[in-house]
Amino acid sequence: MRDEQSMNHHAFTFSGADLRALGSGALWWPDQALLCVSDLHLGKSERVARRSGQSLPPYETRDTLTRLAADLERTGARAVICLGDSFDDAGAAASLPGEDRAAIAALQAGRRWIWIAGNHDPAPVDFGGEQRGDVVLGPLIFRHIATADGTGEVSGHYHPKADVQARGRRISRPAFLLDINRLILPAYGTYTGGLHSHSDALRGLMAPSAIAILTGPVPTCVPMPR
Repeated sequence: MRDEQSMNHHAFTFSGADLRALGSGALWWPDQALLCVSDLHLGKSERVARRSGQSLPPYETRDTLTRLAADLERTGARAVICLGDSFDDAGAAASLPGEDRAAIAALQAGRRWIWIAGNHDPAPVDFGGEQRGDVVLGPLIFRHIATADGTGEVSGHYHPKADVQARGRRISRPAFLLDINRLILPAYGTYTGGLHSHSDALRGLMAPSAIAILTGPVPTCVPMPR
């Protein structure tokens, strides 16, 4: 990170890698100059309108890319891994306006950029960068969906969120979930919901000792709410 004091983060070690959970929901690996984000769901408003006729303000792609640009600028990342579901579906990817395509190209310039296939975007898309099913880098493996026996596994897919009690009220925020074997990232995209950490799916994956790192202006680490 160019200046660790300039960006709110929670530092932790996972499988021997020194990582930073950023308040934005991105994961920063300083030793690799790598920024990792999950579940951008670019083009969701177009997909919702196409499938349901419901109109959502069509600004989520630009907002997501603007926040990503800010994280890239602050960290000085030389590599990016997008952990799948980067596009809401193939139609959403194909329908991105030219200005959004240009914005993606500008973010990719001078960087290694890896698109990992997700369940929403399993096929190659017409954008720069590499298309991969998963990526092994040092002690970590990056993939879209966590596996039952994963070790050193960094994934997304579930859009985890967690609750914390603060000043007499309950606050719910997107969250990183972390145990000894796996790290699940929150969704980075603007139009993305979340799955509570106490859901059966997440409780079944994460060890009882798991923690949640809530995103926001001051990332907060708590025992994973169950």
